[in-house]
Amino acid sequence: MTALSNKEAKAVKSGVKSFRPPRPDEPRLLAYNVIREVNQSGGFANLLLPRYLQESDLEARDKGFVTELVYGTLRMQGMHDWIIEQVIDREFSELDPGIVDVLRLGIHQLFHMRVPVHAGVSATVELARKVVGESKATYVNAILRKISARELEQWLEPLSVLDDLVARYAIEFSHPEWIVSAYFDLLKDSDEVRSALTSNNIPASPTLVSWPGRSTQSDLLKYGGEATTFSPYGATTLTIPSEVPLVRNRLAGIQDEGSQVVASIFASASYNREKWLDLCAGPGGKAALLSSLALEQHKSFTANEISPARAHLVEQVVVGARVWIGDGRTIDARGERFDAVIADVPCTGIGALRRRPEVRWRRTPGDLANLIALQRELLDSAISITESSALIAYVTCSPHLAETKLQVRDALARHRNIRQIPIGDYLPAGLESALAGESLQLWTHRHGTDAMFMALFERVS
Repeated sequence: MTALSNKEAKAVKSGVKSFRPPRPDEPRLLAYNVIREVNQSGGFANLLLPRYLQESDLEARDKGFVTELVYGTLRMQGMHDWIIEQVIDREFSELDPGIVDVLRLGIHQLFHMRVPVHAGVSATVELARKVVGESKATYVNAILRKISARELEQWLEPLSVLDDLVARYAIEFSHPEWIVSAYFDLLKDSDEVRSALTSNNIPASPTLVSWPGRSTQSDLLKYGGEATTFSPYGATTLTIPSEVPLVRNRLAGIQDEGSQVVASIFASASYNREKWLDLCAGPGGKAALLSSLALEQHKSFTANEISPARAHLVEQVVVGARVWIGDGRTIDARGERFDAVIADVPCTGIGALRRRPEVRWRRTPGDLANLIALQRELLDSAISITESSALIAYVTCSPHLAETKLQVRDALARHRNIRQIPIGDYLPAGLESALAGESLQLWTHRHGTDAMFMALFERVS
């Protein structure tokens, strides 16, 4: 028998059961690394995860496990944190961020995935030994065992007596209270608010978009999935998008159906206008579709993007188009006029929470003031580079009143040289329920798309 080292002998004497090196399984370690970069370094899961998976040697089944674990943990971490707060003996803010992220991953496996309790706890503790150290792993083990002693329904049972529905839904559906409150302002009905919040927590199938002249919807259907309901260009896919040859060869892209609908409405409304501009074009999904439609209709198309890196992405996917780099608010300095401008402005992004779950934790009500001012300035700029009879489209990926209806009302009050065009004439069939007055408001729980908003204006003088 090999003699114990001094370190091992001390470990045995002190009662430590294991002194072997930690060996976390690769899928959970990869998931933790993504979660850590998102929560502790401001990364974005939709950018980080595909790269991590591509660089790994994981099989398809394990890649699916990692994807479900990463996105699910980010979606539900508000609920996870509330449960953690019920069992810890200190303030939540005092916990090591690494411990918090490990616990979130563990809780998600226990309550939202098909992982047996024993396996979920032991695998998460093994991960903790690697990423936060032995002593902290012991703490993780104790917390997870307390949490796993009860079913999720038992943990959430006290919420049933909460009279404050905003506070209750924030925990139950894992959304910040300000977003829940905004949904109540818009939808009014508590059952519909529940449906909207629930839809944000259901993983969305990857949606591909064909680019006319380069690919068709029929081409996309070869990769499994179904044709999109409202867009003639899209299809869901059963294949990892990065492994689809059309996507790899930049003949098709990845784009939510809501964004495809917005682009197709703009193209239809601009049919008799010759010079099109995408004022805020990065990272390029919308611009790629619009450039293909413009080329097909013999229109000129220009894409503008303030970020050089994002402008480079736009250059890689547009056809027959110019790409400008510059601040959309000062684009009039270029001295050109356009007769169709789409301003898909920066916004809170709370209309795409099912695809970008970290956004719900990253945005705050304090962000609104700056974003609203930026949106107003970009819309003003779009109007300034048009002449009589030109079309201006205002778009956000947010249903928030301050970013949608109130911006439209404000623009009409400040600009007497524009009028709003009813969007109903350009709606795809079956989308009548998406009308919000003269504007478009998509909802995930109603239409199965991101919650895109769109208003059309015509310059009258």
